[in-house]
Amino acid sequence: MYALKRLKAPGFKRLGFKRLGRNRLGLKRLGLTALAAAALPLSPASATDYPLSIDHALGTAVLKQAPERIATVAWANHEVPLALGVVPVGFAAANFGDENGSGLLPWVEARLQALDAPAPTLYDEGDGIDFEAVAASRPDVILAGYSGLSQSDYDTLSQIAPVVGYREGPWATSWRDMIRLNSAGMGMAKEGDALIAELEAQIRETAARYPVLDGKTAMFVTHLDPNHLGRIAFYSDNDARVQFFHDLGLASPQVVLDNAAEGQFSGSISAELIDELNDVDILVTYGGESLLDELKANPLTSRLPAVANGAVVMLDDSPLGTAANPTPMSIAWVLDEYARLLADAARKAE
Repeated sequence: MYALKRLKAPGFKRLGFKRLGRNRLGLKRLGLTALAAAALPLSPASATDYPLSIDHALGTAVLKQAPERIATVAWANHEVPLALGVVPVGFAAANFGDENGSGLLPWVEARLQALDAPAPTLYDEGDGIDFEAVAASRPDVILAGYSGLSQSDYDTLSQIAPVVGYREGPWATSWRDMIRLNSAGMGMAKEGDALIAELEAQIRETAARYPVLDGKTAMFVTHLDPNHLGRIAFYSDNDARVQFFHDLGLASPQVVLDNAAEGQFSGSISAELIDELNDVDILVTYGGESLLDELKANPLTSRLPAVANGAVVMLDDSPLGTAANPTPMSIAWVLDEYARLLADAARKAE
């Protein structure tokens, strides 16, 4: 069991990643700048008044004192403490984009190395939350700001420790709110705000290099199989992937705005209404070049301007495809490459 680890730094400089070469498998390897070299100073967190109450959609987390053992469940919540220099006692193993079978995504692996910390307990969430493993970690708080926790999940976890849940709906938490909620649950809200500001600055700098994205419409389709084309499913404006589009200057087409229920992270339309996608400049989906060829050959999908123009970004289950769903540490890793791919598609749409 790896207990909470905090590292001090002489000051808050620039948070971010820089790329270093490739290994023989083609994985981009990460070097870290000041964020990885040293964690943020902890004095502001020490000033937090306790007891501390954090309201969320599933209840209220009440912390009687500063947590010393932090666990996280669900996707990427562990990246908030890691980015702030705290190693959780346990978090969910990666089940998508993990190319070496370690249960860790490359930016998480690099961060642990920079903190000189071995991987802590990894929870297997293939069949849902592993409540026994979480309990065995003996956490003081459980962070789940970005998650799909049910009320039953929350009630069970709350018997182990206070739980910080999502603010509005399942899987509808932005990366900013993930940082705000989880850093607050650590008693490090000020450090969380500083991390958000740094990431926003990096995104602005990147977006400025790709003005072709500004005002273009983009749609992230979750399922587009031309051989079984009954409905077209997509992520809504409540999903972090689509919010990442907006951060980079892209807009949602009307079909996305009109066909997703309030608070839901996804929506769908009948394939019979495929012409409603005619104002989509860029399509992003999971798949490879073979899928794009099938879309171009299909008499229905080939009519879509984005498909006809080749303005389609295909993502696979590599770390790049994983990082398109932005998280506190994946943003810096994916930013340049993802923006370039989107810009290439945007130029084809002109």
